[in-house]
Amino acid sequence: MKEILIASYDMEVGGVERSLISMLDNFDYKNHSVDLMLYKHDGDFMSLLSAKTTLLKEIAQYTTFRKPISEIIKDKQYSIALTRILSKITADLNGKRKRMAEPGYYQLQLMWKYALPFLPKIDKTYDMAISYLWPHYFVADKVQAKKKVAWIHTDYSTVYTDIKADLKMWKKFDAIIAVSDACRESFLSKYVELENKVTVIENITAPDFVEKLADQELENPMTEDYRFKVVTVARLSHAKGIDHAVKALKLLKKRGYKNISWYVAGFGGDEEMLRRLISEEGLTKEFFLLGKQTNPYPFIKEADLYVQPSRYEGKAVTVGEAQILGKPVLITSYPTAQSQVENGFDGMICELSVQGIADGIESLYKDPELRKELAANCKNTDYRNHKELEKLYELA
Repeated sequence: MKEILIASYDMEVGGVERSLISMLDNFDYKNHSVDLMLYKHDGDFMSLLSAKTTLLKEIAQYTTFRKPISEIIKDKQYSIALTRILSKITADLNGKRKRMAEPGYYQLQLMWKYALPFLPKIDKTYDMAISYLWPHYFVADKVQAKKKVAWIHTDYSTVYTDIKADLKMWKKFDAIIAVSDACRESFLSKYVELENKVTVIENITAPDFVEKLADQELENPMTEDYRFKVVTVARLSHAKGIDHAVKALKLLKKRGYKNISWYVAGFGGDEEMLRRLISEEGLTKEFFLLGKQTNPYPFIKEADLYVQPSRYEGKAVTVGEAQILGKPVLITSYPTAQSQVENGFDGMICELSVQGIADGIESLYKDPELRKELAANCKNTDYRNHKELEKLYELA
């Protein structure tokens, strides 16, 4: 029996968390025992965790990473509070100097790097320790394991990090898992010296789970909306390009398409900015932020078109879920897009711009036969891939 540790932040609503749930549901528990280390026992997906895993107790110092600094001080974690302040100041200064589009990754990296001396180690030794979400400092520095594995969920060529510090961390792992071939290639464009460590294991899909939840009855304003309905499920952040979506809908409205509405299920730091943008563009009756949704599938099911307007992705879990539900899909041409959609078969890829998104939606709006063809191809594709986990077992 191999003893495995899997570490991640929490179970807030998100694509990475959904992929972790699917992986745990399909894990081989006959030959592996799994301890799950969540830095904080929080999030709407906590109840969906497999009962076959052992959830380790919270450790106070690790619960701080998604808390406000004021709360960390209140909890008397003064040393970690100081590292948070230092990381924010450093990231803000360098962010402006280097004109980072999204300094959040860099700040998160600094938070972990500065906090490391104040974080306790785990006593137990594992056959394999898996760090499921970057930065991977916990498994790299605080866990003893015969094999260490780190996961890649995003396009690292598009985010700013301290490469020297990052490389030092990555080298402590025996294997690095990318969720797609394109994700692997983008990572290696930044860390070419790690080529022999990086392999691909796709996100584990759960078609039966998605289809069952899609049939749940819940309060859904889309059911009373008889316009052409576009839906996106995404975090409200720069990476996901929801601001581009708002501007694309405004452009479509200017072109005379007044029968299109757009719904976004998700939450995040850009919510206030997006609400202001929606109002400024005069789209309060066409563009709707649905907020955090534990079950986004009924919204996808009700839509005429699923659109992923992202600036970058590793491999968007929600796109695969829309395909499972037989929806025509439109995604932007972010660097890893072709690993997600076979253009013209199970979805369409448009230019990564406001005009590109508008053009893509217009094309599909005007061509119901193409939408039917894309949907049928999705329905006829078997998205089950739990055998991908065999690649992981071989690493132990």
